[in-house]
Parts: sequence; C-alpha cells; structure tokens
Amino acid sequence: MKRILITGASRGIGRAITEKLAAADVEFLLHGRDNVALAEVCRSVQSRSGKVVKLSYDLATKDGVSRLIEAVGAAPLTLLINNAGIAVVKPYTEITEIEWEQTIGVNVTAPFMLIQHFAPRMKPGSCIVNMLSIAAKTGFAGWSAYCMSKFALEGFSQSIREELRDRKIRVINVYPAATDTEIWKNVEGDWPRHKMMSAEDVASAVAYAVSQPNEVMVENITLSHSTGAL
Repeated sequence: MKRILITGASRGIGRAITEKLAAADVEFLLHGRDNVALAEVCRSVQSRSGKVVKLSYDLATKDGVSRLIEAVGAAPLTLLINNAGIAVVKPYTEITEIEWEQTIGVNVTAPFMLIQHFAPRMKPGSCIVNMLSIAAKTGFAGWSAYCMSKFALEGFSQSIREELRDRKIRVINVYPAATDTEIWKNVEGDWPRHKMMSAEDVASAVAYAVSQPNEVMVENITLSHSTGAL
C-alpha cells in the first residue's frame, strides 16, 4: 500500500492532485484547514482508494505541524506533497508581523518539519514534491512575503535533494505560473483567470513526475500557460 500525505488537499491544486492519484493501492493522508471542503474531497476519492484519513491542523504553528506528524504515525510515507500555502498580497509596508510569521510558518517551516521528520523513514524510490511557484525564481511587486517564502523553500529543496540522492529519495520541485484556484478571490485586482492554467493541468504534471521509475527523477517542473505570462 502506498502512503501519500498531501497538505492543502481540501481545494485547488491539492484537491486536483488527490483526485488524480486516487487508486486502490493508495492510503491517503489528506490535510486541510477547511473541514467541510476536506470532508468532501475525502468522500470523492473514498471509493477509489484503499484508505482515506482526514487531517485538519493549523500548519502556521509548530504545534499544529507536530500534531499532524503524530497523527500520520510511524509507518513510512511513499509520497509527501508539500502543497499547503498562503499568499499575503499587499505592499511590503502594509504587511503585519502576524502575516509575515504565518507565511513563514505555512510556506517554509511546515515543509521543513515534515521533511525532517518523514524523509529519514522513506524508502528508496519514494518522493517528496514541493509545490513552489514561479515566484520562487522572480520577485513581483506586492508579493514580497509570498516570494520570500518560496525563495526560501527553493533553496531548502535544492539542498535536501543533494543530501537525499544517495538514499534514492526523489525531491521534485514544481513551479506553476498563475493557476485558476480560489486564492484569487482574496487577491485585489482584475486578474484574467480565463487565461490561467487549471489545477488539473498542474496535477497531471505532478502525477507524471511521481509515476516515473524509481531510478528516474524529474527534478524541476515549470508550468505556464501557452499565452505567456499574465
């Protein structure tokens, strides 16, 4: 049985990945902050999966991450997908200390703690997928906190990939451009969501990467819409 932990699985890219990877030989450990939405995702894949476990913890706090780790248990993971994230979009002068700390907590500290705990138990051929963003490579006005967190996770991901090579643990970094998810409802401005990729497009790329033979690693996946940058 494959054990797959996906954070931020209740909507958007996380939900699309869950639905794409559902199979009879999969035990899903699905994390999300929205209990109602997460329960819906669990129901949608229940009949197509070997087992589904719902996990609702606040990854903005170290205690929340620790409780998630405890709930997952000691059995090795086959696949860890660090997908949960938050985006504070405003001028840097308006970012509050709490918003800054929450961004670091969810987007940087949580993946660090999960990888540090679970990677030593993973078997050769297992995968860690870090959902980054083109914002991990380029800074954008108004997105300083978000870009900071993705740049940080980018550096960490590159480093641990080298540390885990000898154990044949695959670290896959995914860099989607603008994707049509609910995150845009909370971002001011008139964003052309019809020109964005779908969450299903991103999920298909992730499914392809993790389906490769154990000896093959698709290290980096950059995704953008065929019409170019927004």
